[in-house]
Amino acid sequence: MSDQKPNEEGKINIEMDDKTAEGIYSNLAIINHSVSEFVVDFISVMPGQPKAKVKSRIILTPQHAKRLVKALADNVHRFEKSHGDIKDYDQPTIPLNFGPTGEA
Repeated sequence: MSDQKPNEEGKINIEMDDKTAEGIYSNLAIINHSVSEFVVDFISVMPGQPKAKVKSRIILTPQHAKRLVKALADNVHRFEKSHGDIKDYDQPTIPLNFGPTGEA
C-alpha cells in the first residue's frame, strides 16, 4: 500500500508558466473532427494581411469537446447576465487555404 495522500478533496494542483499566462490572441477558430478527436485551430487574422498562421492547435476527445461546449455556453450566459447581450456582428467570409491543394 502507498503512503501517498490525494490532494485535499481530490483537487488538482495546476501550474502555469509566465509565457503561457500571457495567452495567445485569436479571432478565428477552425474546428475539424474525426471519430476519435476534435481538432481546434486558433488563428489570428489581421486586416489587410493576405496570410494568417495557426497560433495554437488543441486536440480534444469527443467527451472533452462536449464538456468545453457546455462550459463555454455557461460562461457566455453568466457574462451576458452581468454585462448584457454579446452582439454577433455579421463577419465577411474569409477564404481559407491550408497549404497546397491536391490535384488529380
